[in-house]
Amino acid sequence: MVMVEVAAERGKEASSRVSEAGAGWDCTEVGTYRALRPDRDGFSWFNPRTLWRSRNEVLAGLFGDPSGKVRVRWMRAQRARGADPECRIDRADGPSFSFLLLGDPGEGDASQYATVPGILKIGQDTDFAVLASDVIYPAGAGNDYPDKFYRPYKDYKAPIYAIPGNHDWYDGLGGFMRVFCEAPPLKVQEGFSLSPGGLRGLLWSKPEPIDEKLLERAREMRPLPGQQAVQPGPYWFMESDNLVIVGIDTGIEGTLDREQGEWLRRISAGPKPKLLITGKPIYSRNQHKPCPIEGGGTVDDLVRDPANRYVAAIGGDIHNYQRYPVTVDGRVIQYIVAGGSGAFTHATHTIRKVTVGGVAERDFRCYPLRGDSLSFYSGLYSKRLRMKWLYLRPAEAACIMREQIGNDPVRPVTEEVRITSRMRWAARFLGAWPMPLRLPVGRVFHRWLSELSDWDTPPFFKSFLHISVTPAELRIRCFAATGCLAQEVDPPLEDEVRIPLT
Repeated sequence: MVMVEVAAERGKEASSRVSEAGAGWDCTEVGTYRALRPDRDGFSWFNPRTLWRSRNEVLAGLFGDPSGKVRVRWMRAQRARGADPECRIDRADGPSFSFLLLGDPGEGDASQYATVPGILKIGQDTDFAVLASDVIYPAGAGNDYPDKFYRPYKDYKAPIYAIPGNHDWYDGLGGFMRVFCEAPPLKVQEGFSLSPGGLRGLLWSKPEPIDEKLLERAREMRPLPGQQAVQPGPYWFMESDNLVIVGIDTGIEGTLDREQGEWLRRISAGPKPKLLITGKPIYSRNQHKPCPIEGGGTVDDLVRDPANRYVAAIGGDIHNYQRYPVTVDGRVIQYIVAGGSGAFTHATHTIRKVTVGGVAERDFRCYPLRGDSLSFYSGLYSKRLRMKWLYLRPAEAACIMREQIGNDPVRPVTEEVRITSRMRWAARFLGAWPMPLRLPVGRVFHRWLSELSDWDTPPFFKSFLHISVTPAELRIRCFAATGCLAQEVDPPLEDEVRIPLT
């Protein structure tokens, strides 16, 4: 791991926390990622077919999330096929090892491929990788895996495991289970009744038949023995000498079925330190979402229980990086959002002054920085809506966020900035202030209006995690990918936390 140590030291000096250049604002040369892409068409949520394919999210909200019941069927089928009933992934990593964590990667467009050069550089000596949430957009289809999984990661030499996100569930988890578990498709249960569940079944998007020949050709892009991996199901655990890594499947709405909840309680018991990887973050956007378990209790109850010795919980779904060090009974648990490895970046400037879980604003970390997030969205809307008055330069946006949050800018502002009423109104319309009417900059933007963005234009503000384990500590590093060549050569280190394991 000598290489990553050197890269981390160089990355500290090249990050957005140090300079605007480190954020990618002074991008003089676009990175090499463009040569990796299979086409230039990109991915768009503005396409009616894309929206129709992902309609199950809306139906789950209206009529209930069926993923728990379907998951039970998948696990029953897996056990019948001989999968480990305790969902263990057997590895022999020894006392020291490292891995990558990529959150919400699979749009197959420029913002995903822009992460690849940094991933290959920082991850060249890692033992495996984990994809956390939303492996494939828009609906988890098996036929989308060639260009959104196999092609971007074809040169990563180690095995890749995954936990699904809500989008992977929109085809009933068929694509995910075929690729990561080598499972045959489940039989689709037909039927209609005049009930909320019956209406859901009538409108529900059925799984797309998988083109097995297409998938077979795609597998040839990752043919090496060391790249192969088969996991027992959508949730699993792996145990090393010093750490247990637990991956859970939170379905569409962010809940666990009773069977998975009972499994999680069994796996969580015991004194060995544990790291949780989940499809939905427990802390995000200055909010606490503990993840209910069918039958009672929450995932966070298990994480907080001192007998279980969880030291960190990492979740995808939100397309940026956030870290909340929460003190629980005298010990600190690191709650991390890590969904920034491909899908369009969600705003961070809408995160209010952090107070959730007793976390002080000075201890909170995010990427992109709030000022960069505000400046990015101001530039995007000013161009697409032809409203020049909306644009805020990075220094202006940083000063506005200082006024709103009440803290000093993370990156020093080296010029004199006079905040005007025009700037304040622009910030209000972009969500930096709470107000009833604002331009969409978060999940609504991602779902309906991402066509307004030029997906091929850096900076992308993407990120991925490098996680190393030794007998003494767990170290989590957040590296950035902007799409600019300078940040491909020296991936910026945006955050680092060291967690004792002894």
